[in-house]
Amino acid sequence: MAGASGKMSPKVAVLMGGLSAEREVSLVSGRACANALGAAGYQVVEVDCGPDLPLRLSEIKPDICFNALHGRWGEDGCVQGILEWLGIPYTHSGVLASALAMDKMKTKEVYKAAGLPVVDSVLSARDEVEAGHVLKPPYVVKPYNEGSSVGVYIVREGSNAPRLAATMPDLVMVETYAPGHELTTTVMGDRALGVTDIITDGWYDYDAKYKPGGSRHECPAKVSAEIEAACLDYALRAHQALGCRGVSRTDFRWDDARGLAGLILLETNTQPGMTPTSLAPEQAAHQGISFPDFCAWMVRDASCNR
Repeated sequence: MAGASGKMSPKVAVLMGGLSAEREVSLVSGRACANALGAAGYQVVEVDCGPDLPLRLSEIKPDICFNALHGRWGEDGCVQGILEWLGIPYTHSGVLASALAMDKMKTKEVYKAAGLPVVDSVLSARDEVEAGHVLKPPYVVKPYNEGSSVGVYIVREGSNAPRLAATMPDLVMVETYAPGHELTTTVMGDRALGVTDIITDGWYDYDAKYKPGGSRHECPAKVSAEIEAACLDYALRAHQALGCRGVSRTDFRWDDARGLAGLILLETNTQPGMTPTSLAPEQAAHQGISFPDFCAWMVRDASCNR
């Protein structure tokens, strides 16, 4: 596709699908981004990623890869390493930041070193978690290296130790339950875009995130100026402490009864969802950035050695 100057526009390979538990969401994200980039004037090739990805990219010869993968292998530094090896500029975070942010325990260590507030957590073998309480209830059990609230268990006061699904890994993270609002802030380069309050009838799990009607997003969140400023500051500091690039999104829990002391960081997503119900595009839109412009900014920001 040639632009007004007659020069061919860059060829962008949109990487989607993949092998993780979040494959279906990634396909929706990728197709939405591919359509948006086409509307922005780019040549677009959709790539459903599998083990033959290096060969396919060698055949396609894209100028840039737009990473719309979610979960393991696409969000944990693996595909980023392939793209570095092939010398193809790509969007979002690089190898180290992706690996750090995907590991929830290592993320918390980085947060704490940067002076950011978190709740207590431990890594435990799943048989220990099923045998008895490794933390005082209430607490949450989750995989330490998956996203999108895949496999999250809330253990309430008075409950027995949980029986975990066979799909849960042998090593899991157990963290003190943080009550209150689910807040989130997107960072775009060196700018935090805003704060969204995610309202659900229950836990903000996989279905609440991705099924229509599963949650309601209040953007901007109806929070005090102090809490808004703290979320913007904490999200940008988390982005920088982890070494993130491009767009990231940091999730919080906020107990409004405790004011600023009740605000804690949960995790940073280096590949935020880009589906019709996703949070990062909503915050960009609130700042006057259309979805095609949002995707195009990420393409312009792409590079190797991230």
